[in-house]
Amino acid sequence: MKIRTSFPYETTHEDVRIPLTDGTRLYARVWRPLTDDPVPVLLEYDPCRLTDGAAPRDRQRHPWYAGHGYASVRVDVRGHGNSEGVPVDPCSGAEPADGAEVIDWLAAQPWCTGRVGMFGIGRGGSTALRIAALAPGPLQAVVAVCATDDGYDTGVHYLGGSLLAAGTHARAAALLAFAARPPDPLYAGDAWRDMWLTRLEALEPPVHTWLAHRTRDDYWRAGSVRDHYGAVRAAVLAVGGWHDPYRDTVLRLVEHLPGDRVRGIIGPWPHQYPDRERPPGPAIGFLQETLRWWDHHLKDEPTGIMSEPLLRSWLSTPHPPTTVPPELPGRWVGDADWPSPNVTPVTYALQGPPVLVRSPQHTGLDAGRLLPSGHDADLPPDQRAEDAHSACFDFPVPPDGPPVEILGRPRVTLTLRTDAPAGQVVARLCDVAPDGTSTLVTRGALSLAHTEKEHAEKRPAEEYVFDLNGIGHTFPPGHRVRLAVSSAYWPWIWPAPHTAGFTLVPDACALLLPVRRHTADALVFDTPEQAEPLGVTVPTTLDETAAHRPERLIVRDVAKGEWRLEDAPRHDGTRAYPDGLEITEDARETFTIDERDPLSARARSEWKVRLHRPDMPWNVTVDTRSEITCDATHFFTSDEVICAEGSEVLFHHTWEKRVARRTG
Repeated sequence: MKIRTSFPYETTHEDVRIPLTDGTRLYARVWRPLTDDPVPVLLEYDPCRLTDGAAPRDRQRHPWYAGHGYASVRVDVRGHGNSEGVPVDPCSGAEPADGAEVIDWLAAQPWCTGRVGMFGIGRGGSTALRIAALAPGPLQAVVAVCATDDGYDTGVHYLGGSLLAAGTHARAAALLAFAARPPDPLYAGDAWRDMWLTRLEALEPPVHTWLAHRTRDDYWRAGSVRDHYGAVRAAVLAVGGWHDPYRDTVLRLVEHLPGDRVRGIIGPWPHQYPDRERPPGPAIGFLQETLRWWDHHLKDEPTGIMSEPLLRSWLSTPHPPTTVPPELPGRWVGDADWPSPNVTPVTYALQGPPVLVRSPQHTGLDAGRLLPSGHDADLPPDQRAEDAHSACFDFPVPPDGPPVEILGRPRVTLTLRTDAPAGQVVARLCDVAPDGTSTLVTRGALSLAHTEKEHAEKRPAEEYVFDLNGIGHTFPPGHRVRLAVSSAYWPWIWPAPHTAGFTLVPDACALLLPVRRHTADALVFDTPEQAEPLGVTVPTTLDETAAHRPERLIVRDVAKGEWRLEDAPRHDGTRAYPDGLEITEDARETFTIDERDPLSARARSEWKVRLHRPDMPWNVTVDTRSEITCDATHFFTSDEVICAEGSEVLFHHTWEKRVARRTG
């Protein structure tokens, strides 16, 4: 990583409050170049709290953009950070509507040329796409990183109609803990406590809504760009990583948006900006690449960015299964169109007698994290234990033949027999080395009750077709392409309410691989560079237990047949900021199941957060607990939030909810 300290422009920054038409004021930080001339604006707009949570990340990029002649602006969405108002449903139209107002306000400032670009990662990138679909006049370019165009099926809620337990539960619990945090009195002033209490009274666990909408209904459509591609007028640079659950968004955007207004990049990365050097790499000079995008679309400068291939992708070559590869071997390839004429679907027919697939309920514990972010235990380990609980079909790559390169979304056609009214099928694509190690390449799932055949009785064999997540990978000569099919995948997918499984009829099944012909590409990116870091220090750890706690721990009670996955995302203990703020965060997620009983599934999350300013003095704590259990017909959710200032509890509320399962 190159740390840059010298730029074409000297810069300054200030904090402002942006007024909305309903009287709410959003907190913003503006970095600007020191010039008398107006400049274009770049906006990052999300709930990640610009004065603490996102401050280190913001410092890496906003001053960098300002130093290159842009006003770079970070805004906290309403009800978060130091912005006024109360949190809103992420899928509602309120957040994008506010964002469009912010864009109009920025474009009207005397230091702005009237041209605005927008960028963000995760929710910020997804919101940028949704605002682009509203087509505010000043918004002319977007960079969306690890973003989703489909909040239902591409991300952390559902996969093929199956409820993503680890995603829905963990994400809902984290959002509840984030939304319960207070404004900072150093920036919000004496009104911070009243603002906080107003927010807390409006809290509602998002899991209630997500479980109530089990199919892609109007709720999910309203929060997705997938049904509104034609409304997007801004130029979109879509960026994703093969180890991020949102990656298929990039493939759809380059397919459906006009080619003169879209480009895509998919690297080997997790859910991170591509320049942060979080594994797996290699990282790229993301800021330099986006500067080419901004200069072309907001300054009309010839940068050559639109002469790049429509889609630039990283094709990984084989690597041993490991949970934290620093860098993945491979190369960059470019495709001028998508779907690409370089990619040909190749069918691999399954063979063999019918096989009963009745996977034990703990199948899936080696799936890795649903939302990897560059930690030690993120990616899936060796898949041989998972393969043993699945029906596996191997296709050797001839040792004297060429490698098999794939790029895109593999597809499976599976013929199944099942008498159960609900269930799911999970398909994993693995690369099996000559020594037997099995590396996960990609996967997909389908809720059998989610299909139109849901109400059939005593069904004969039925054909089900679904896509796996997109991937770029090379199977070398001497390796085997493995398709592994299971009926369970905990805790990624919430189990069906029975253990019936299904009978797979191989002779009527097929794997369709998007095989890419080998091309000699000469694509390169600059090495990463950023502005000077913020200077956050980590003076202490949370406690000895947390400091030495494994990131992911699997515990088996042999006598009971119970399996427990303990997931402890790292939050670096106590972090001290240059402005005097100290933040301590600790989170623990636990997923428990009996290998014989799908109704024993239990997901639980606990968050403990402390914000402390010793010099004010100011000391607040947020403690949350979230849990989901089930029976054959319902989910049961329990959420608790306790907020205190010093020793005084200011807010304590518990929500208990019973939600019909309906499907799955």
